[in-house]
Amino acid sequence: MSLLNRASRIVPSGSWSAAADHVALDYEARFLRRKRLVAASGAEFLVDLAEVTNLRGGEAFALEDGRLIEVRCGLEPVLVVTGDLTRLAWHIGNRHTPCQIETDRLVIRDDHVLEAMLRGLGARVEKRMEPFRPESGAYGTGRTMGHDHGHFHAHA
Repeated sequence: MSLLNRASRIVPSGSWSAAADHVALDYEARFLRRKRLVAASGAEFLVDLAEVTNLRGGEAFALEDGRLIEVRCGLEPVLVVTGDLTRLAWHIGNRHTPCQIETDRLVIRDDHVLEAMLRGLGARVEKRMEPFRPESGAYGTGRTMGHDHGHFHAHA
């Protein structure tokens, strides 16, 4: 049994060049601390970070042997939402749903309940397979968590 090459450090986006390989990770997989990954070439490596990290894509894992493995956002099922974006973004945010906000569209993870709600609000919704890069948390880092976190709202 051979030992896996280990990555215990992340090199920030824009501060590296010439990665030896890449790994495509969806939104959930980019939230990690310790995990075995397989790069595009088939090479396996172990990510072993000091703390849970939220990767946005564009970073690189620094392997112990000196190679860099680029982190790319993998394709995943999303809903592309167009229409009255301000109003629709408010309803998406009210459900604490991660959302990628662009000039002419909103992108959320595929969810049939939210799809029905958005269509009911007059949105145009298209199912696609795309990379998903939602906004970070309210204070610029971290993740927006789902609405099922146990607090009570008095909805009128």
